[in-house]
Amino acid sequence: MPKDTHKTAVLYRMVMPDHTCPFGLKSKDLLERQGYEVEDHHLKTRDETDAFMQEHGVETTPQTFIGDERIGGYDDLRVYFELDPPKDQQSDTSYRPVIAIFSVAALLALGLSWHQYGTVLTLRAFEWFISLSMTILAIQKLQDVEQFSTMFLNYDLLAQRWVPYGKIYPYGEALAGILMTAGVLTWISAPVALFIGTVGAVSVFRAVYIQKRELKCACVGGSSNVPLGFVSLTENLMMIAMGLWMGARALFGG
Repeated sequence: MPKDTHKTAVLYRMVMPDHTCPFGLKSKDLLERQGYEVEDHHLKTRDETDAFMQEHGVETTPQTFIGDERIGGYDDLRVYFELDPPKDQQSDTSYRPVIAIFSVAALLALGLSWHQYGTVLTLRAFEWFISLSMTILAIQKLQDVEQFSTMFLNYDLLAQRWVPYGKIYPYGEALAGILMTAGVLTWISAPVALFIGTVGAVSVFRAVYIQKRELKCACVGGSSNVPLGFVSLTENLMMIAMGLWMGARALFGG
């Protein structure tokens, strides 16, 4: 980590009557957590902010100075303190949304199993994990169906042949996930999950493993930075497995 013997930083940030810059607050908090005494300068008007930016030749605030060096904004501070890699080494892809969704779904499933059966290690907990994952993933898509369907068109075979399918898909996934969580109307949920999972799995496998295309995955919504590949294929395989399993249980009275 860079050293500063005085441990003093000068911060300029916007603090106006109708707006306090959130990145200014984050910069101040980060500096203090790194052990710096912060000389905090508030830019209280638009004119004052514009004059500061013109004087220092910058286009944004906040701006942090340590010693004679201008560090920059909040992202620059994180790089300076080696919390993030340099910008030219940063990737625009992230698996964080998927990790968050599957982790929360797993914990919810275990919690439901504990509440219902007094133990977390049940077959129903695994079923709930898949159905809740489907439901949460559907929520991500339903936040902006138009954007999701546009990204979905990049690789889904059925959506490319029948465009409205891209807008129907997240509703089908949500419906199947909710019904499977409740354990009702399996004659609807199982075929829906099996159908959309199979089409999705074939589409992803073709795009990634046959055509070798590098695409963003629409699985967690249209603004996702998750790369298309193993995650989306896993989502679809989970739906196939759940559709087959729930369908078999309904048919054979399991």
